[in-house]
Amino acid sequence: MDRITRWLRPTTTAHAHCDLPCGIYDPEQARIEAESCYKIIEKYEASTDPIFRARAIHIKEERADLVKQHLDVLWHDYFKPEHVAAVPNLHELFWNTTKQASKVKASVDKADAQKLLDLINEGLRGAPPRQSPRSPRKHVARSGGGGQHAPRDRAW
Repeated sequence: MDRITRWLRPTTTAHAHCDLPCGIYDPEQARIEAESCYKIIEKYEASTDPIFRARAIHIKEERADLVKQHLDVLWHDYFKPEHVAAVPNLHELFWNTTKQASKVKASVDKADAQKLLDLINEGLRGAPPRQSPRSPRKHVARSGGGGQHAPRDRAW
């Protein structure tokens, strides 16, 4: 068994500050999921069907969890000291945004969902533009949300 583990052991060790090379983390996905939450709440309010409303709540909770997951990846895998230097309120902004995502998960109030979108949009403004080799997206077509957006400066 010892020979097998020696044979399988990597011969080179790679070190990185994140999961993959820089430039792959995109906060737009968190915004798209937050938009989905807002739109789901609109549909929830417009319906009287109890089965539809129960499904809408379930899907909204999943989308709110995805917002938190996307933010968590940025927080733990992407941010470096220069991000904090460029955006002095980064910790507070992130704290408030993830707390708001939790509030949206537990709520069917459009005002809560709008506040989450506002916090995410605040984070999307204010930092150097993200360099991306791909062409800019003009429209994201996906079930439950999306919309028109173009690359913009980002705090995160």
